[in-house]
Amino acid sequence: MYEPASILLVEDNPDDVELTRIAMLDAGMDADLSVVYDGRDALRYLRREDPWVHVERPDLILLDLNLPSLDGRDLLKTIKNDDDLAVIPVVILTTSIDHHDVRESYRWHANGFVTKPADFDQYVETLRILHQYWFRAAVLPPKHDD
Repeated sequence: MYEPASILLVEDNPDDVELTRIAMLDAGMDADLSVVYDGRDALRYLRREDPWVHVERPDLILLDLNLPSLDGRDLLKTIKNDDDLAVIPVVILTTSIDHHDVRESYRWHANGFVTKPADFDQYVETLRILHQYWFRAAVLPPKHDD
């Protein structure tokens, strides 16, 4: 049985969350999107702490860098230093074009760095490409170790 991809979007701006939902639909993405609005909640989600004790591990994390309570940079470091979470691909999805952010994200083992296009049609195309790569071309780790 085919299961849709599961994506965790870590984004503090509700307008960007809604824009991403709409762009994913326009891109034809068959994915279950879960959203958390700050880094601490993202970590609780990933560790399946209350109120997320029954969630499945996401196939992919789309991570904004500038987050409240736990910055996206620190969240990335925490994820990639945790043996249970490190295998989850993390793609930085941000408005930043700062070369330091790019370098540091890859230094901390981000699996990709994508700058959100300002144009909606380009954003749809960007998400379509991400979906094609991560859920059609790439082989992802299983959600559970067998």
